[in-house]
Amino acid sequence: MVAELEPIDVPSVFICPISLEPMQDPVTLCTGQTYERSNILKWLSLGHFTCPTTMQDLWDDSVTPNTTLHQLIYSWFAQKYFAMKKRSEDVQGRSVELLETLKKVKGQARVQALKDLRQVIVAHASAKKTVVDNNGIALVSSLLGHFTSHAVGSEAIGILVNLDLDSQSKANLIQPAKVSLTVDMLNEGSIETKINCTKLIEMLMVGKDFRSEIVSSLSLLMGLLRLVKDKRHPNGVFAGLSLLKTVCSHESIRMSVVSIGAVPELVELLPSLNNECLELALYVLEVLSTLPEGRLALKGCPNTIPNVVRLMMKVSESCTQFALSILWAVCKLAPEECAALAVEAGLAAKLLLVIQSGCNPVMKQQSAELLKLCSLNYTATIFISKCKLTRTIQ
Repeated sequence: MVAELEPIDVPSVFICPISLEPMQDPVTLCTGQTYERSNILKWLSLGHFTCPTTMQDLWDDSVTPNTTLHQLIYSWFAQKYFAMKKRSEDVQGRSVELLETLKKVKGQARVQALKDLRQVIVAHASAKKTVVDNNGIALVSSLLGHFTSHAVGSEAIGILVNLDLDSQSKANLIQPAKVSLTVDMLNEGSIETKINCTKLIEMLMVGKDFRSEIVSSLSLLMGLLRLVKDKRHPNGVFAGLSLLKTVCSHESIRMSVVSIGAVPELVELLPSLNNECLELALYVLEVLSTLPEGRLALKGCPNTIPNVVRLMMKVSESCTQFALSILWAVCKLAPEECAALAVEAGLAAKLLLVIQSGCNPVMKQQSAELLKLCSLNYTATIFISKCKLTRTIQ
């Protein structure tokens, strides 16, 4: 009972002052303070002859069972436990009832049943298991198809992203009609629906039957890019970037991502992103920089170098690594033009910081190579003057 109930619900008088956990065998010291038997006996065995709470000296080291408190604790836990069990049984019964309703109703009644089921599984973990055990995933998945309304689809996907999908369920959900509906809702649904669509697609991409062409449609990629650009909804930006990262892990799709203009859009977004999103965005840009078309797109964006230089040694080591790779790709493509811009943007000082920091040796070597590339078109004196370094670093 103790294990299944949240500790926050337990009255403080039932909590042992030593372990801060509910007492099951409370005993009282001569000072009047009560502890869990095993905890206070361990305290005394370590040679302490004081009360842990009051630090008073003990004139008697014997402990007395607190039977009254023990009965109160047991009664309280029993009452709470059986109430919790009853709620759980009610939730399970309600879940089965809603699944049966879904088999019979259509139209608005179906939307309402899905909405109710979604609320139940979000609020209760036991409901999720009940839905899975009663073939609920297959039932909800069967509602998705060419002729499914967005109202039904939105609620169905909202349920599916809260359940553990097995390989068979994922294989069923990657059918063209179901993927097509998901992509439509990613483009046209509410922000919550769009986020759930990205979560579902990401869940499907880890399945063994997944094929990269399933997510290579321009409609999906454009919807994803629109979600990432919508700064009004930070949760949507993160969900979109997370899926975009997963999509770009498939080499065959990267060219399509470049072709929809993702590179300049992501570059312009960099200054407004939080640290979590920055790492995702820089990862995507670094992956796209491995393509000739990606490097050209990065070079063609006027803010690539200043925005990326600004992030070096600022967020995390992995972000600095991604930034280094991006800058190397761009500067290597057009050394005379891009290296000069990078120096003006303060790259040299950042590279020296990387070299002197505790970063991994590969990053230090890459920084040294990039610093050398940047200095090729300058005399030593002019290069140092353009680096805008402090006297100490000079």
